[in-house]
Parts: sequence; C-alpha cells; structure tokens
Amino acid sequence: MSDTVRISAADVAYTYEEDSKPALSGISLEARAGEFIAVLGHNGSGKSTLAKLLNALYLPDSGTVLVCGMNTADEDRIWDIRREAGMIFQNPDNQIVATVVQEDVAFGLENLGVPHDEMVRRVDEALQAVHMTKYAASAPHMLSGGQKQRVAIAGILAMQPSCIIADEATAMLDPAGRRDVLETVRKLNTEKGITVIWITHYMEEAATADRVIVVSDGEIALQGTPREVFQQVETLRKLHLDVPRMTALAHDLREKGFDIRADVLTVEEMAEEVARRLCPSN
Repeated sequence: MSDTVRISAADVAYTYEEDSKPALSGISLEARAGEFIAVLGHNGSGKSTLAKLLNALYLPDSGTVLVCGMNTADEDRIWDIRREAGMIFQNPDNQIVATVVQEDVAFGLENLGVPHDEMVRRVDEALQAVHMTKYAASAPHMLSGGQKQRVAIAGILAMQPSCIIADEATAMLDPAGRRDVLETVRKLNTEKGITVIWITHYMEEAATADRVIVVSDGEIALQGTPREVFQQVETLRKLHLDVPRMTALAHDLREKGFDIRADVLTVEEMAEEVARRLCPSN
C-alpha cells in the first residue's frame, strides 16, 4: 500500500429527490493505492449510495469526490473515472450483456475502441486472473452465481482499473461462492495493487480488510482497523450491526470475567487465547 490517494470524498452530501432527509451527510474519506477497505452499515444506512457516488453514478449535492485526481462532477471525465474505478454490483446478471463469456468481458473495451489484438490480450489476461479461462466460450446464463460474478470482475479487470468498488458483491451467493469471489478480489488487491472498497454486511469478510468504515444514518460512525472497530461490540450493536463470531465470543467471555483479548477476530486467534489460559507460560 502506498501513500497515493486513489479515491477521496470531502464533506460529501446527497439527498434523493423523493426524500427530505439526506441519504449521506458530511462524508469524508480517503482510499489509498493498494488498500482494502470494508464498508459496513445497516440497511438504509447509505453505504450503497456512497458506492454510487464513488463511481460517479451519482453526483454529490455538495462536497467533492475525486477518483485518481479526477472530479466526478466533470462530465468530460466520466468515462475515464469509470475506467479507473470499476463497479461490481450485487446481482451479476445486471452486468452481463453478452451471450458468450469472452464477448461479455470484451464489451467495455469495444466501447472504448481498443484495437482488436490488444482487446484479445486483455480479455485473456482478465479471464485468467479470475480463473475463468475454460469458460471463455460458455454462455453466462449457464454459470453459477459465483462464476457469473467472476465474469463481471473480469470485465472490470479488462479495463485495467486502479480501483474496484464492490456493492455487496457476495450478497446473493452461497457460502462457497462468497468465499470464492472474496478470495479472487483479495488476490487482485494484493498481487496487482488494486484499491478495493468492499461494501458488505458479512462481518467475517470485513475482518480481512485493512480498514473498516461504519456508516450509520448517512454519516461515518466508526473507522479504523478491523481490530479497533470490532472490539467496540456494544457500540456496533447499538448501530444494529453484529461483529465476527469469535469477537462476540471473546466479548461474552470477558463479560464473565475471563482474561481474553478483546480484539480476537478468528478461530485461530481464539484457539491461541484458550491455549494461553490452559497452558500459561512459566
């Protein structure tokens, strides 16, 4: 992770025309190159609105959103912005437009007028990156939900983005599909340095992030590392959010007087804590 800021929002507000209350108010954040940020929030908190603002699908009523230094309010830069910040939606069927996988991945490149040889190379590389090469000639509607989502990710990768914004990209998948898609995006983040903003309601997914941002009633309520955020169990529960299961267990054990770390996130860490209590060092 570098100090280069890929996406920034400064005092951003947004209100839907049919509402009187802002969906977002006073939002300020930065996402740096190679960073993996998880965004949490209860239904209606504003996290999906935030995703659309960061991708220039919506424009803020006030404040500024910059993507790789480009202002989303600059109409002349919209396609450049969306090429830098690719969006993965909750339902992959909403992103698939072709009847053959490789044609779907090439769709955005065709719109940009990328030369044929370059297009073929990028499509092949994108499908290889998400382990979907053997499905290149397949019909997308015959794929599983997780496979469809990987095709959608490949379509974004072919555009060579510096950022990926995922709006509950695993919400419609089974546990195996969720794990598969998260692992794919995480690998792209670590190996290619792609900045990821991962909006989710699965706490275990958020626990793997570099940083967690909690949105509540249109404002940022908490932010920090997963350990810093998730050990605030009571605060998160008041915000109608849960915590990773092992963090909840650690909290309950501490409430009963056991000497357990408050920032436990994983089964492995809980096992270490239990072993520490059972076999204390001399």
